[in-house]
Amino acid sequence: MARPTPELIYALRQTASNLQHGAPYQWGHMGGCNCGNLAQELTKLDKDQIHRYAMQRHGDWNEQAEDYCETSQMPIDLLINELLNAGLMLEDLKHLERLDDRAVLLRFPVGQRFLKHNVREDVIAYMNAWAELLEEQLLEKITLPAMYVLELA
Repeated sequence: MARPTPELIYALRQTASNLQHGAPYQWGHMGGCNCGNLAQELTKLDKDQIHRYAMQRHGDWNEQAEDYCETSQMPIDLLINELLNAGLMLEDLKHLERLDDRAVLLRFPVGQRFLKHNVREDVIAYMNAWAELLEEQLLEKITLPAMYVLELA
């Protein structure tokens, strides 16, 4: 599961909002799919740039994650490296593209856990649920210093 970072939580929420408000969505397009839309938010590249980078190697986001090489200078690997630096793990890319991370799905009522990976509304719901999960994890890690009461003598 991703490292809960403020940047990633914000990007998930912003991507969901963008999709809700009509951002281009096309599951078969590497720059306009689930991962592609999140990548747009995290990298500030447009969907066509992301798609061009991905097409320099074969496969969908699942295969791109499998073939990722951190020392490669291929544009898609540099892009994936930015996503990883924001807190994502390679497995998150695979789960996001299929909307199938168990921890995220458990946040939905039992009858609503069967999300369709290529349906805009399901992608929006998944990203919002994932952002909520990561925010809860982030807040659990925050420890405020104990307050000391000074006694006056």
